[in-house]
Amino acid sequence: MNEFFIYLQLGYKHITDFNGYDHILFVVALCAIYRITDWQRILYLVTAFTIGHSVTLALAALKMINYSTDFVEFLIPITIVVTCISNFFHRSTESVLDPEQFSPSRYFLALSFGLIHGLGFSNYLRSLLGKDENIIPQLLAFNIGLEFGQLVIVSMSIGLSFLLLDGFKVKKHTWNLVLSAFVAGVAFKLMTEKWYF
Repeated sequence: MNEFFIYLQLGYKHITDFNGYDHILFVVALCAIYRITDWQRILYLVTAFTIGHSVTLALAALKMINYSTDFVEFLIPITIVVTCISNFFHRSTESVLDPEQFSPSRYFLALSFGLIHGLGFSNYLRSLLGKDENIIPQLLAFNIGLEFGQLVIVSMSIGLSFLLLDGFKVKKHTWNLVLSAFVAGVAFKLMTEKWYF
């Protein structure tokens, strides 16, 4: 059981570590168009992302799929930039009583991009596992740790939005554009640093 908690902590620390801020940027970009009253939409979106990265994390950690690590590291910032671009075209509702509309394409993107991020998570996990044969408990613990960390990031992102939108009365559309532009800029720089071609 002690090993389970070790891997749980490693999963949590991996996604919340500012040295690996690419995953943090993606989660922030996903949440940028929402306010705290849209928590159900956020839950669905994060669940879609979770399903995606859980699938490829498991497949890669179990060595059931092969991929280029460098290519995946290049694709991750692309997923962030594409998410931010989709945010630019989102028409925000300013009323607290008017929730964001359901957008199936956004959930499909979160699921698809989750598949790519799962491969990124697996790079780190495989380096930890070494030659262990039974990795299912470690895989489960690591994934649960990732989810806890992801929820912390979502909570902080939505908390900041609440402070600015409801406390300082910043327009929601303005906040979305500023946050998405900032995240896209950082991700673009990251993309050029990890250029694959």
